[in-house]
Amino acid sequence: MNPIKVMVVDDSVVVRKIVTDVLSADPDIDVVGTAVNGKVALGKLEQLKPDLITMDIEMPEMNGIEAVRAIRGLRSRVPIIMFSTLTERGATATLDALSAGANDYVTKPANVGSVAQSMESVREQLIPKIKALLGRPVTSRSGYAAPPPPKPKPAAPRTGPGKKPAVLVIGSSTGGPEALARVIPALPANLPVPVLLTQHMPPVFTRQFAQRLDRLSALRVVEAVDGTPLQPGTVHLAPGDHHLVVRANARAAFTTSLNQNPPENFCRPAVDPLFRSAVAAYDGAVLGVVLTGMGADGRNGCGEIRNAGGTVIVQDQSTSVVWGMPGAVAQAGYADEVLPLDRIAETIQRHLAGAVPLNSATTMAVGGRR
Repeated sequence: MNPIKVMVVDDSVVVRKIVTDVLSADPDIDVVGTAVNGKVALGKLEQLKPDLITMDIEMPEMNGIEAVRAIRGLRSRVPIIMFSTLTERGATATLDALSAGANDYVTKPANVGSVAQSMESVREQLIPKIKALLGRPVTSRSGYAAPPPPKPKPAAPRTGPGKKPAVLVIGSSTGGPEALARVIPALPANLPVPVLLTQHMPPVFTRQFAQRLDRLSALRVVEAVDGTPLQPGTVHLAPGDHHLVVRANARAAFTTSLNQNPPENFCRPAVDPLFRSAVAAYDGAVLGVVLTGMGADGRNGCGEIRNAGGTVIVQDQSTSVVWGMPGAVAQAGYADEVLPLDRIAETIQRHLAGAVPLNSATTMAVGGRR
């Protein structure tokens, strides 16, 4: 298999060298060229024909967002990974770049004491994403793996009757911000159940992303805060570096709960803790959705949803940026439906039609039957 051809675009000599050295040390990757800004990168695109581009955001003459728009304007579908700072401004710019057509992002090393540490940070973040976006196997301490996926299995037979969903839980990762920006705004303001969402993102980014989804949507979208009552029509997004779970009390009142328990599937926030907690709190009356993303986070949680009588929908391979998370669910036989992205929102509404909101006024006992 030929090495992955990468072009590195950054106006910093130091960053270009770090990224180039890290990538060149991997036998599966060949850095075919560099550029000091988006304009130069655009000029080299036809000559170098890279399989993937790493793109800084803040550069002179043509910044990264402008470069992404220009590349996509050429109808080029070459994958682009943005290099972002972990700041409010960096988060906003990164989300703008993803909206413009970038595929993913990594955060620049900050507050590290040496070049070696910077290189290790770049290696652990960047190489798995490059290989996943190109469909190559990944072996890394990050834990991500993207082998060629087998065909999905038919949904496993149910052992009991299905339950009408009382809560919607969603998990996503690579490609998730743009997928969610299409699914959440397509849901109506009168959605009859609360929504909890885990997108693999660092702190700062999740707050900006929640605000962006809120502006786009009829639903209210917030970065989750510990102890907030769950009400229909509100989407709670897991904050960076915290797991989001559902807590239920003896009065059958449901609230958000945040914790910093160890990462699961090498992620915090992770999808599995959210899905597990929703099954326990709502006695399996859960609609789970898994969108595009690397790895297998959410697979075990989807198994618990289906075993408890809930329903699982996953995004299909053709519309996923990376068919890791949804593919893992489908391959395990846990997906009731495997659908293209543009059919996810309507299918959610179909499954929720006639759902009765559960809140502190219900007579449902925690862990009891509806």
